[in-house]
Amino acid sequence: MKNNFNFKFMSFRRPALCISLILVLISFGFLFTRGLNLGIDFTGGNVIQAEFAGELPDIAKVREVVSAVVAKGAMIQNFGEKGIIIRTNEDTDESRQQVVDVLNKNFTGMTITGFEKVGPVIGGELRQQAFIGVTIALIAILIYITLRFQFRFAVVSVVPLVHDVIIALGFFSITQMEISSSFIAAILTIVGYSLNNTIIILDRIRENWRDLSHEGIAELVNKSVNQTLARTINTTLTTLFPVIALCVWGGPVLQAFSYAMLVGIIAGTWSSMFVATGFLIEWYLAKPEGKAKR
Repeated sequence: MKNNFNFKFMSFRRPALCISLILVLISFGFLFTRGLNLGIDFTGGNVIQAEFAGELPDIAKVREVVSAVVAKGAMIQNFGEKGIIIRTNEDTDESRQQVVDVLNKNFTGMTITGFEKVGPVIGGELRQQAFIGVTIALIAILIYITLRFQFRFAVVSVVPLVHDVIIALGFFSITQMEISSSFIAAILTIVGYSLNNTIIILDRIRENWRDLSHEGIAELVNKSVNQTLARTINTTLTTLFPVIALCVWGGPVLQAFSYAMLVGIIAGTWSSMFVATGFLIEWYLAKPEGKAKR
């Protein structure tokens, strides 16, 4: 079914690019000044396992009690029908004993069934491997899209990925939400989501490239964005609704994943429609050469 959208998106490309640049600079500013609130997966800490003889207490109540003696809060999960697992960022014996004491004070019939001191799940070596893996993936994307389309299309498809990840990191730096290993999963999902959106628009630009000589680059890109607008809206909304539900009802355990996804979807939709396309237009106006492959 043919749509009749004819919004002049590209007439706002330069203000949109400026907004994105400002957001990226703000994100960098907070990352360098405040840093990130890394969770136990990155910093290590104590893991305490407890079981209750009677009814399992409310997790929110346990979290409130434990947070009174743990400076950076704690991650608390159910374990079986009668047990809970408490993970804290503090790895000292004194901190662990404080948690045990406050649990004994507030809950009857509780037994500590195990505890351990853990190191970072994501250590320096794994971070290095992740960086290498992401770099290889970006290079592979550049090569594939260069072969399938052209080099400038490949570059403008990667720029939004960097844009979205930096803004997501900046959001977590501003809010100081705790970052767990699920945050890494969200970031990788954001990269895939943003790339998919961008490729859909770039593929339509490639199909319309034959009209470049009489329409001009700005009008051609604007037409392509409008032609894919219905798909962009449908994809964004159908992804956004369940993510909002996770933000509202997912609880602290899924907080890092759900909010990273929320920010990433919004940033990814924006960057696909304005950053990738705006960058492509400005690059072409500065250096009008090359033909998109068909």
